[in-house]
Amino acid sequence: MKPKLTREILKTEAQQFAQIESAHQEASLYGVTDGKAVGTYFEHKFRSYLREKYDFVEGNSASGIDFPELEVDVKVTSIKQPQSSCPFKSARQKIYGLGYSLLVFVYEKSDDPQTSTGTLNVLHTIFVSKEQTADFQTTTGLRQIIENEGNKDDVMAFIEERRLPVDEIEASAIADDVLTNPPEIGYLTISNALQWRLQYSRAIDKAGLVVGVERLR
Repeated sequence: MKPKLTREILKTEAQQFAQIESAHQEASLYGVTDGKAVGTYFEHKFRSYLREKYDFVEGNSASGIDFPELEVDVKVTSIKQPQSSCPFKSARQKIYGLGYSLLVFVYEKSDDPQTSTGTLNVLHTIFVSKEQTADFQTTTGLRQIIENEGNKDDVMAFIEERRLPVDEIEASAIADDVLTNPPEIGYLTISNALQWRLQYSRAIDKAGLVVGVERLR
């Protein structure tokens, strides 16, 4: 029987895997510039690495995240533009977080013409707790309104200014929730789109300095 994968073990193994992969020369990555292809390669390899040692439920399209039992999704992104997309469920995700934590690997890719291999040097491995996966400007703005004794009208005006994809009924419900349950500060930048566009520069900068954003490597 393999031991069960836990969130803490996942963090430790992510750190070790990043170290191993950073030293690995991979022929199939030589000349590859497509970030999606690189991300797929890295995620599959990481999952295989874990599968050899641990027992865990693997994510599928229904669950939408890589480790549904642990409520963790893996993101692999280049340092050139540290961002990725994720499914849009509700405008509330921008205020109260995605609903799951993120394990983010940020790599720098280099090619070696002599060996015809590519190497992914993992510069940052960070873990963003689900409570901190909301949008930074939205959450800090809303908290400021509350600190300034703002009321429902103020919150609704802010929601409109931020162009949150909601109708008036939902905006009213969100405003009530924000006043009774102020959001925690998130450390992602989330752009409105059919899919959320998540940007990680702030999370990388804040990793290890704020609660809920851990620097693993």
